[in-house]
Amino acid sequence: MGASLPPKEANLFKLIVKSYETKQYKKGLKAADAILKKFPSHGETLSMKGLTLNCMDRKTEAYELVRLGVKNDIKSHVCWHVLGLLYRSDREYREAIKCYRNALRIDPDNLEILRDLSLLQAQMRDLSGFVETRQQLLTLKPNHRMNWIGFAVSQHLNANASKAVEILEAFEGTLEDDYPPENELCEHTEMILYKVSLLEESGAFDKALEELHKKEPKIVDKLSYKELEASLLSKLGRPAEANRLYRVLLSMNPDNYRYYEGLQKCFGLYSESGQYSSDKIEKLNALYQSLSEEYTRSSAVKRIPLDFLQDERFKEAVAKYIKPLLTKGVPSLFSDLSSLYDHPGKPDILEQLVVEMEHSIRNTGSYPGSDVKEPPSTLLWILFFLAQHYDKRGQYDVALGKIDEAIAHTPTVIDLYSVKSRIMKHAGDLTAAAALADEARCMDLADRYINSECVKRMLQADQVTLAEKTAVLFTKEGDQLNNLHDMQCMWYDLASGDSYFRQGDLGRALKRFLAVEKHYSDISEDQFDFHSYCLRKMTLRSYVDMLKFQDRLHSFPYFHKAAIRAIRCYLKLHDSPKSSAEEDEMSKLAPAQKKKMKKQKKAEARAKKEAETKSEESTASGVSKSGKRNVKPVDPDPHGQKLIQVEEPMAEASKYLRLLQKHSPNSLETHLLSFEVNMRKEKFLLAFQAVKQLLKLDAENPDSHRSLVKFFLKIGSTNAPTTEAEKLRCSVLEAERPSISQLQNKSLVDANKEFLSRHEDSLVHRAAYAEMLYLVDPSKKTEAIKLIEDSTNKVFQTNGALGVAREWKLKDCIAVHKLLETVFLDSEAASRWKSRCAEYFPCSTHFEGKRSSVMPDSVYNSSRKSNVNGDTPNLPMGQTELNDGQLEAFKSLAVST
Repeated sequence: MGASLPPKEANLFKLIVKSYETKQYKKGLKAADAILKKFPSHGETLSMKGLTLNCMDRKTEAYELVRLGVKNDIKSHVCWHVLGLLYRSDREYREAIKCYRNALRIDPDNLEILRDLSLLQAQMRDLSGFVETRQQLLTLKPNHRMNWIGFAVSQHLNANASKAVEILEAFEGTLEDDYPPENELCEHTEMILYKVSLLEESGAFDKALEELHKKEPKIVDKLSYKELEASLLSKLGRPAEANRLYRVLLSMNPDNYRYYEGLQKCFGLYSESGQYSSDKIEKLNALYQSLSEEYTRSSAVKRIPLDFLQDERFKEAVAKYIKPLLTKGVPSLFSDLSSLYDHPGKPDILEQLVVEMEHSIRNTGSYPGSDVKEPPSTLLWILFFLAQHYDKRGQYDVALGKIDEAIAHTPTVIDLYSVKSRIMKHAGDLTAAAALADEARCMDLADRYINSECVKRMLQADQVTLAEKTAVLFTKEGDQLNNLHDMQCMWYDLASGDSYFRQGDLGRALKRFLAVEKHYSDISEDQFDFHSYCLRKMTLRSYVDMLKFQDRLHSFPYFHKAAIRAIRCYLKLHDSPKSSAEEDEMSKLAPAQKKKMKKQKKAEARAKKEAETKSEESTASGVSKSGKRNVKPVDPDPHGQKLIQVEEPMAEASKYLRLLQKHSPNSLETHLLSFEVNMRKEKFLLAFQAVKQLLKLDAENPDSHRSLVKFFLKIGSTNAPTTEAEKLRCSVLEAERPSISQLQNKSLVDANKEFLSRHEDSLVHRAAYAEMLYLVDPSKKTEAIKLIEDSTNKVFQTNGALGVAREWKLKDCIAVHKLLETVFLDSEAASRWKSRCAEYFPCSTHFEGKRSSVMPDSVYNSSRKSNVNGDTPNLPMGQTELNDGQLEAFKSLAVST
């Protein structure tokens, strides 16, 4: 490094390197300029100056200098290494790897370059290359522990656990008998446990247990030791010993569900599906009875049996479980029991039980069969539970009655207003839900969770401006909306993006959805620093778990939702390009108005340019002593206008579609979007592949049926094939059609009729049939609409005085209404449907129900005057907008001292 320079300049070059490492960039720059004054074409100095400038956010100059340095000294490993570092800083990992390989051709034994290369290979999951590089590092420096561990981990990641064990054993052979010293006990423990987990993963359970027992004196993490030992004993078919160990673990933590699961496995009483025979239920019940006597204070030992018990035993157990929690007033009780609503019959038992408790408390002040008087708050929490129960079952009128009674009982409990807000959301009145959530927020202005719930409700009601003002109450001063982005607040990005999408602002919607994708990219990038840190600190099991988590990162719900919504935006952009819409609008304007619009656009462009210039100036002035700029650049496209000006929306949609197909292959929405995108791109074989996947996942889904009919209708209407590719495509489709059971020896009309015959009582299936009937034969529009209107909203459960639950869901009815308006283009049928659904959903604003906030006499309508863009006025902090007197009770409250 700097070898071709005279001694004075060589020392200056060393100073540049030291200044770079200590982040004294101005000092390094000064030394580089001193060398370049005498040797202006010195490649390594040019490269190091470029690297220093890169750290000062002067990237353009940095790349120019480094490339010039490589050009001037193409055989210098330093120049190539520096160019690789530059690419790495910009996340151009593949280019960085190329540069590192060029550097290694010149200096193949450079440890620093090899280490940097191995980190990039781990990041990019180039596992074979990672193994090769780690082996080379170990060969060059075998006395370094990190090289042994790195080589073992590389073999493990490359699906060679047995080889990784051999490497660790070879490393242990180099250690002295008294190793490790006191200060390295934790690191050595991690290595032993990692080795045992490798043996377990490779199926050598006997050897793993033997290794664990052999190294016990050197293991300081006794909890992990016991957990691993219990797991291995269970896998080796030694249930008695495993049982004893799991009971020891339960005595340490009786609320750990994994220990109960392990204990059940010891007795052969564990099922992944949660389905058990009556004989196994008996045995499980006996097991948990004995455990409940031993661990009396454990919540888990009382909760777990509720998942497998049935009928009277379930009723008895759940009563015993919920009574103390209702007395104590635990708001999360319903959330705890909500999974039971997926078990047939259990919701009915729960309802019957809690209603009996309600009647008994009202009449006697005690639970049924008890003489102990309950506090007045018990009735409150019973009503609170019942409100959520009826909300879950779609009986919104009964739910609202219960929650209103609870509020009248104790108007100062914040959770009541939050739950009422949720019920109103489900009932279809988003404006009222937002108002109630805001009331709950005003009751405790220091509660961030309630503030977030309120923001979410406001966004669902399309009150974006008010939601933004409310959200930033809990962010730092300054650019508060950017703080939300920096905190990776993905629920906010999704909710605000949905709101903008509903309002037709595709630019802002895309901006929000792609922000979520950026968060996931950042999370993926954040693993980079751990490739060296975890090997150094020996947190090997956590490191491997983190890498596995990163590999499935894009399968998590937030990314899935954001990608789906972004694709829908691109589909909308493709179907109605913005430029043509603008041209249509301009053509309708008078000449004077056209001139005014053009002038306004020029003024906006000028103002935007001035703002960007000002931003650049402020960025240039915000430089720290080290020379690094502290000021963040201003977003040049805050409203997403550049995003919607994309030339090929389908190409952008395909990018996110590929990620969904890779990480969410079992999602119906993935293949629905694949069908939509490929049909627009006229890639019919890919569209057919999507149809086959839809039928495989859920052939009876209305959207699967729609896609099937649309596809073959489109194929049938295309021109006769002329090119070889088109002929090949047709022959493939002809060969594949018989494999689809829905179309075997049937026309599309017959397949559509058969689909209806299987789902005559389902509204969504009837709507899908009607839509396809109209699509196949437009002359049957009247018949199709009549079929929808003849649908019956049947009662599926009756609770006497407690109201009626019907089959139709609000979102399905709204979808049918939109179908009548936009596909059938029949405003009269849509109006009839709206009037009919307003009776079923009286709180729905979409159907203008008689109890919804759109009614003139609604308390939410009168108190919440919406402005033009759907936002509401922001009141002073602490003031509620509702005038129903529910917060009057606060006026008489006083703090006792």
